[in-house]
Amino acid sequence: MYALIKQPVVVVWACVLMLMMGSAQAALPSQTATGEPMPSLAPMLQKTSPAVVNIATETTVRAARNPLLEDPFFRRFFNVPDQQQQPTRRAMAAGSGVIVDAEHGYVLTNAHVIDNADSIKVTLTDGRELSAELVGVDKEVDIAVLKLDKAEDLTEIKIASSSGLRVGDYVVAIGNPFGLGQTVTSGIVSALGRTGLGIEGYENFIQTDASINPGNSGGALVNLRGELVGVNTAIIAPAGGNVGIGFAIPTDMATNVMQQLIEHGEVRRGVLGVTVQDLTPELADAFNVKKQRGVVITNVLPKSAAEEAGLKAGDVVVAVDGMPVNRASDLRNKVGLSPVGEKVELSVLRDSKRRDVTAVISESGSDVAGGAAVSTHLDGAQLRDLRPGELNHADKGVLVENVTQNSAAWRAGLRRGDVIINVNREPVGNMEALRAAVKNKDDALLLRVNRNGGVFFVVVR
Repeated sequence: MYALIKQPVVVVWACVLMLMMGSAQAALPSQTATGEPMPSLAPMLQKTSPAVVNIATETTVRAARNPLLEDPFFRRFFNVPDQQQQPTRRAMAAGSGVIVDAEHGYVLTNAHVIDNADSIKVTLTDGRELSAELVGVDKEVDIAVLKLDKAEDLTEIKIASSSGLRVGDYVVAIGNPFGLGQTVTSGIVSALGRTGLGIEGYENFIQTDASINPGNSGGALVNLRGELVGVNTAIIAPAGGNVGIGFAIPTDMATNVMQQLIEHGEVRRGVLGVTVQDLTPELADAFNVKKQRGVVITNVLPKSAAEEAGLKAGDVVVAVDGMPVNRASDLRNKVGLSPVGEKVELSVLRDSKRRDVTAVISESGSDVAGGAAVSTHLDGAQLRDLRPGELNHADKGVLVENVTQNSAAWRAGLRRGDVIINVNREPVGNMEALRAAVKNKDDALLLRVNRNGGVFFVVVR
């Protein structure tokens, strides 16, 4: 009997408590003790949140099958047809995006949010669901641009330059974590210019402690004026969730890529034609550089933009377009994100004397090819012939110029800077030899790789 009586009593007291809480909330002051309005992010979010959308994708993926079916001897012995279709299944994923142009319906998001998507649906805060088409994608920076179909009455977000951010500035992250729907979190800028994480090809991340979780990718990182300063991209999550270390692509980098994607459908990257290394204390002493800041040019390629500008091996680059260069990634980001034909001003130290030179970014070599054109197992890798004298530890082979994280080539173990010197026990000195060594794009590969002078084998299948 007590069980039957206690349950309604609990319900009655719960109702009383709810009424008391409701009256207490109604009595909360709307002003501070000095008569000023209570601080709140709500007014800013009311204007900004409608520009942040949820993105749902549907993708066809190949289902796993028995590994024996991948063995050519097993297939031959049991007469398994070579053209046997692999079973497929439909996969769905969710992420976020930001409307940056209401008139044309352009939405900025991460490349990995829409990777291999067969269909893309965008849901607005007012409940409307719109189809979106892919305008362009750049996996190196992890940025994609979508265009909404028949979009009307959209709200766009104002974009601010991320160069004005400081460590300690308050920021707000808006997105769709875990598919819950639009969620807002706040924090500060924890660090700027984070590189070397191996997340993207070009890195210059804003680090923040505003909670970013799976599903927030592609969402907005805004300042207290509601202006976009970054595109939420990644987290360090040893336990699978937020631990206070999130990363966003700064708007200066994202908008540069976005403009090229809208104009050309792709990013036309240029090259300077140099190889560099970070300036260590030992190198700073050797080159008589008082401030240990900059990067040392180790090689200048013939007939390159760098050679035409008069740069030489041993020059220490300390600034590009007035912005300091502290690491090799700083120079790489600046050059790699500059359109072909753009002039850049480099400040270099030569024989302890500072001089300024102007270089015109040239088009990247035509020998650069996507790994997928050679083998499905090399998808995500950018390959090209190794140039004479480019590396100290290798003189022939195919250079892995870049690798997209979590791509087939990345999962196979290839990394930027690796040199493929042997494929299926056949030496490869250039791209032509590599293509000849791969008989079938879907066959497993035995690669012999030179990484910083150490040579090892890699099996990819």
